[in-house]
Amino acid sequence: MVERQGIVVWFQHMKNVRQLKKHGHLIHVSKKHRYAVIYVNRGDIDAIEKKFNQFAFVSKVERSQKPFIPTNYENAKPDKAKQYDYKMGI
Repeated sequence: MVERQGIVVWFQHMKNVRQLKKHGHLIHVSKKHRYAVIYVNRGDIDAIEKKFNQFAFVSKVERSQKPFIPTNYENAKPDKAKQYDYKMGI
C-alpha cells in the first residue's frame, strides 16, 4: 500500500474544483468556506503542493498533520463499571 496524506486547498471559485480533481483523490468540497480536501501519495506531495500554489485561483495550501500524530495512548484504561456491563449481554 502507498502511504497517503491529505492536502487542504483554499480556493476562490467553485468552478475550478475540476482542475484539482486531476491531481489526487477528492474527498470533500465546502461551497460555503471554499476549500477542498484532497488525498495524494506522500511521495508526490511536494510537487503537487507546488503545482497547486501556481494556480491563480488557489488562496492557500495546507498539509494534513494526521499521519504524524501518535495514536498509541498510554493511559487509556477501560472503566471497571462499564467493563462488567458489557459482559452481562445487555
